[in-house]
Amino acid sequence: QGEIRRMSLRLVIGSVLCAMLKPSAGFGVSRAAWLHAPGAQRAVLPAVRAPSSRSWHTPALGVSMMAKGPAAGRSMAMTSYTEEKVADIVAQLRADDPEKPAAIVGSKVNLLALTQDELTAEVLRMGEPKFRAKQLWDWIHVKGMDDFEKMENLPKGLRTRLVEEATLGTLTIAVELVSKDGTVKRAYRLHDGQIIEAVLMPYSDGRRTACISSQAGCAMGCTFCATGQMGFSRQLSSTEILEQVQKFHNELALKGERLSNVVFMGMGEPLANYHNVMAAVRRINTEVGIGARHITISTVGLVPRMNRLATEGLQIKLAVSLHAANDEDRNKIMPVNTRFPIKELIQSCRDYVDATGRRVTFEWALIAGQNDTPEVAHELGRLLRGLMCHINLIPLNPTKGYDGKPTQAAEVQAFVKVLEGYGLTATPRVRRGIDIDAGCGQLAAANDRSALKALGRGDAPM
Repeated sequence: QGEIRRMSLRLVIGSVLCAMLKPSAGFGVSRAAWLHAPGAQRAVLPAVRAPSSRSWHTPALGVSMMAKGPAAGRSMAMTSYTEEKVADIVAQLRADDPEKPAAIVGSKVNLLALTQDELTAEVLRMGEPKFRAKQLWDWIHVKGMDDFEKMENLPKGLRTRLVEEATLGTLTIAVELVSKDGTVKRAYRLHDGQIIEAVLMPYSDGRRTACISSQAGCAMGCTFCATGQMGFSRQLSSTEILEQVQKFHNELALKGERLSNVVFMGMGEPLANYHNVMAAVRRINTEVGIGARHITISTVGLVPRMNRLATEGLQIKLAVSLHAANDEDRNKIMPVNTRFPIKELIQSCRDYVDATGRRVTFEWALIAGQNDTPEVAHELGRLLRGLMCHINLIPLNPTKGYDGKPTQAAEVQAFVKVLEGYGLTATPRVRRGIDIDAGCGQLAAANDRSALKALGRGDAPM
């Protein structure tokens, strides 16, 4: 609560300063002065510089403002955005309480929401012997069966009762798309009409990776991210997170394959939903059987939560969405940086490595002409030199709310070569599912809007 109050005060002060610093006609205060005025960084618009223009395009507000544009309009837009972010950040922090998974769906028991002990208690309540709970658990969590009638070693009477009184999860498929490279992307409708996304990525070496969501929407507001352009709706419960993994695991098991990796890189900021995410991680590890070293949590850089994660004693991987090597550039595309700047973020990464002995991965979305130049690569090299880390270079997935373009192959290789000179390893990641909008949030935010509306989306923002 103290952190919430301090953040609220800082953001409100930033809002007031924005009004006080309102430039005169002709933009008398430079953008650099604005950004570095005390408290003003808390209110900065997530803007990006157009490569061949002096305008600043702000996808979150849907406007472009020339450097000498009307000062009053700029001040109003900044104040409005600041107020919105105050509400978002405070709500996000308050929402970080454990959310009890829905054990009852309508009149039925959601068996996926039950631990093994709770499932045993439910089977005993139904008047069945204890060993039936072990059989049922194996059908659900080992064999991947989601049809009670096909659980052959259970008596007919029990199967009938399960059909009538129980369910396996709450997610229903709203839209499914399959890419020509085999990537499967789904939009799941939740019990309250919210839409989340999950992606299954098959690789030629036999790996099967599930990319899953931790929130419905996202409050972080990263300008290049489709989910960030949608805004935040609510936290997911640990069971809603687990179920995304369980469904892919079950389907692969029925084909004689296995899910090998899970990455929290779908919709939402995992560390902003800390309790539910960590509960899901432990269940993914123990119930689905995914080794901790094959589970990756990604974050935009919530430093206090990164520090907490370092104390968990888990061998999971940490990935940090970096995308810029200095505060001025990162502030423009990632509002979170105004609260936890790069110096704090990198120190937290060093502390994480010291505490866990595991390297940190940095995600770097290559945006043509913006953060893919040799000069930027040198700056990144100087920032990360000596840190036990790896850099994933990701050609940008285009989104309709952001006009940046992906970097071409030659520039990617030049970027890698510069980083190697600083003793850093970097891997260009293969772009997958481009033909089906497989980047997080794209399915819900792009071409399928009318279909999703027809299926019902509750109050989730489109």
